[in-house]
Amino acid sequence: MAHNVTVGIDGSAPSAAAADWAAREARRRGLALRMIHVAGTEADALERDLGGGTALPGRVADLCDGIAAALPDLEVTCEVQPGHPAYTLAAASGRAELLVLGSRGLGGFTGLLVGSVGLRTAARSQCPVVLVRAEAEQGGRTPGDVVVGVESDQPCDAVLEFAFQQAADHGVGVRALESRTTSHDGYATRAPVEQAEIREAMAAAEQLRLWDALARWREKFPQVPVAAEVCPWSPSRLLVEASHDASLVVVGRRTVEHPLTGPHLGPVAQSVLHHAHAPVAVVPHA
Repeated sequence: MAHNVTVGIDGSAPSAAAADWAAREARRRGLALRMIHVAGTEADALERDLGGGTALPGRVADLCDGIAAALPDLEVTCEVQPGHPAYTLAAASGRAELLVLGSRGLGGFTGLLVGSVGLRTAARSQCPVVLVRAEAEQGGRTPGDVVVGVESDQPCDAVLEFAFQQAADHGVGVRALESRTTSHDGYATRAPVEQAEIREAMAAAEQLRLWDALARWREKFPQVPVAAEVCPWSPSRLLVEASHDASLVVVGRRTVEHPLTGPHLGPVAQSVLHHAHAPVAVVPHA
């Protein structure tokens, strides 16, 4: 059963930001915080060579002690596990309500999340994954809305429920965004006024469809302010631009494995993870 918030830690700045975010979220949810350091990285080998020992590395132990001291009412466990970080953390997600990782955005992940490891973890996790950038948590950010990408013709319940629940729990609104590019070449020979009327009618229909997709969740969370926008930008650009003022960006990931590549993230999720200016939640769904 899911009974904790799990965070992968390595002592780096993104790892510390992730641990802080995870600790506050665990406390808010009334859950324990499980901090996992996956041993075997180059940084671990260096620390052993410098006399750091083979148990919990000093930089990781300091992070754990700092969280426990800052939140004495929070149940905190810290552990070292062997293995490949992506597979070890993905396996741990089976017992978690939420998995949190540190990210430095464009260019990959630091520490134990080197190269594509963070992406692999997000692609395999059995629970929602939140990736937190260190700079996104600095400077006392004012809580913004939860931004969520929506496809109104096939809305995903798991993604929308997660977004609305997070907004309700944190006392912020939901900003639902849909990318919709429509060609009007078929009206090229019509008069300009008629073209404008057609475009306005199509835009109104698209906006109405998006509101309809959100209706169930607006009824379930009446206390959550909702904004819905249809934009001609690409989904990635739309969500990345919106992330500047967001407290969280929520995207979905299909759990159906590709026959050749296995578990994977879609191009939109990957782009948002690399470029977003706010924490990003990846929610698995069928």
